[in-house]
Amino acid sequence: MVNYKEAAGVITNEITSTLNNVDSQEIEQLIEQINQAEKVFFVGVGRVLLSLKSIAKRLAHLGVQTYVVGQITEPAMTEKDLLIVGSGSGETAFPLIIAKKAKELNATVAHIGTNPNSSMSQYADAFVRLPISSNPETDEEVQSYQPMKSLFEQSLLLLGDTIALMIVKKENIELHSLWEYHANLE
Repeated sequence: MVNYKEAAGVITNEITSTLNNVDSQEIEQLIEQINQAEKVFFVGVGRVLLSLKSIAKRLAHLGVQTYVVGQITEPAMTEKDLLIVGSGSGETAFPLIIAKKAKELNATVAHIGTNPNSSMSQYADAFVRLPISSNPETDEEVQSYQPMKSLFEQSLLLLGDTIALMIVKKENIELHSLWEYHANLE
């Protein structure tokens, strides 16, 4: 495949298959946790972190107090807060350390990943599975032909936008009113 349209079709088909096979009950639970939290923190590494930063920004547009772990203005976490961990494998060292610390602080931890049986499961109160596998065992699992973990990062970003849209619809938020939360120093 060297044709742009073919390559784009592969990518969009993979993303569509992945998002169509996410468990909606897992998403409802995550939205409930976001709504109940005083502050929502995000942790991940690499391109996953970039997707999480986009999700944090979008939720901030909805009035949610969001913070990315490590940002200079990050406040203290408390038992009233939620940590959202993005880690496909659930084995990435830094997110595991932060999830452990969040649990020590009695915060809620939600993991978005591909492996429900990962090391992260010992800290996660909730799990949202993006059904991506390099070796699919079921029809719901999507095998990616993209380099590295691109499908996970892409699906994570769009999952965040899907969650934001669900919150907007559920709470009947007037889209024009969201501009009050948008950056205005640009």
